[in-house]
Amino acid sequence: MESSGEMVVFPLLIENSYRACTIPYRFPSDNPHKPTPVELQWINLFANSIPSFKKRAESDDTVSDAPAKAEKFAQRYAEILEDFKKDPQSHGGPPDAILLCRIRELILKEVGFRDIFKKVKDEENAKAITLFKDVVQLNDAIEDESKRVENLVRGIFAGNIFDLGSAQLAELFSKDGMSFLASCQNIVPRPWVIDDLDTFISKWAKRAWKKAVIFVDNSGADIVLGILPFARELLRRGTQVVLAANDLPSINDITYHELVEIISKLKDENGQLMGVDTQNLLIANSGNDLPVIDLSSVSQELAYLASDADLVVMEGMGRGIETNLYAQFKCDSLKIGMVKHQEVAQFLGGRLYDCVFKFNEVSSG
Repeated sequence: MESSGEMVVFPLLIENSYRACTIPYRFPSDNPHKPTPVELQWINLFANSIPSFKKRAESDDTVSDAPAKAEKFAQRYAEILEDFKKDPQSHGGPPDAILLCRIRELILKEVGFRDIFKKVKDEENAKAITLFKDVVQLNDAIEDESKRVENLVRGIFAGNIFDLGSAQLAELFSKDGMSFLASCQNIVPRPWVIDDLDTFISKWAKRAWKKAVIFVDNSGADIVLGILPFARELLRRGTQVVLAANDLPSINDITYHELVEIISKLKDENGQLMGVDTQNLLIANSGNDLPVIDLSSVSQELAYLASDADLVVMEGMGRGIETNLYAQFKCDSLKIGMVKHQEVAQFLGGRLYDCVFKFNEVSSG
């Protein structure tokens, strides 16, 4: 479904006390004209990402004079970040993850870039599609249901490593890429910083959810080898699955149009995903255009499709941890993602590349 028209509140969100940002950047007692230590920490984090964004922009061969425009982007964004350090109220502040992401996207568009990660997304999607069959067969071969679910979850974490919004991972990725199966083996050992996996598995064994809405994250291994095998397992159990993807490009996040294309490539001539019918698989345009999401503003189409769901999954660091970790829903919810910023690890009291698996069950009584 296409996104159009006015944005609305996500219907399953419990709105009272909802804040899209998980980490408190400032408190009412803080001086409004002086940046807090947390604001400075995050301004610096975004500043450190400028070189990798500039490098991607320079090599965008769909844009004329890309190197000059990339330089213009880098200078303007750096200037705005410096302004925030002098006065957090400037540029619509005080700054938080959503505002810092939004300004970065606006500047890229203003100087003439639409999707600087398009080439790497296409390459990673193509690579992941060739591995999809093997990953699904490995999962299907696990007869013990609890172990199979845990393996699917590990696959989501392994896929979520492909994140070019993290300066360290972007650097690592550009050097030698990453092996999905090696990543599965190298996930930090449990218990994770937030670890409700055992509760989730026991709930999974008791009953199937009738409808799940999954807010998806990155292209490549994340969506193809992490989320889609998990979604396929839900479909196999009779759950209707709605995959909610971004309207517009942002970092290497999958967009609605890209996701439609990927699924059409993975389906066989009978419309099946490795033997599982996809009639109950729906793709929704969330209306979002950032790597983070404010659930008080989603597309009407997504709101309509999600209204009767009984499971909401927020996947990825941006949607599930940096925003919405503490969001409350009227149904069961799962926040799942890997911690890829030291600042987030510090806030949670965990390790860099630790895992968050936060499951909240809503009693049906």
